[in-house]
Amino acid sequence: MSDTPDHLATLARLEATIAARRAADPETSYVAKLSARGTAKIAQKLGEEAVEAVIAAMADNRAGLIGESADLIFHLLVLLADKGVALSDITAELDRREGVGGLVEKASRSKG
Repeated sequence: MSDTPDHLATLARLEATIAARRAADPETSYVAKLSARGTAKIAQKLGEEAVEAVIAAMADNRAGLIGESADLIFHLLVLLADKGVALSDITAELDRREGVGGLVEKASRSKG
């Protein structure tokens, strides 16, 4: 996939934007307003977006799935920022799992 770096750059820019907006005025920034409401509210929004993505997928609504997936990823990045988890932490974990079969990787998590 030759365009993968562009996708990563998009996510990195979004992560930086979210980090900057967390400190903004909640009256002018959705990220600041959501962050001010706390982890539980951010997690609730993430869950809502996940359900909406599933609904769009089950309805075979491609445009809806794309839009809801963007909302899902956005809210996931807000939650990660809230918990002090960098996108690089996630990609490092994905790198660690690369080449390990899904069933083997899942079994290794249940042992620990």
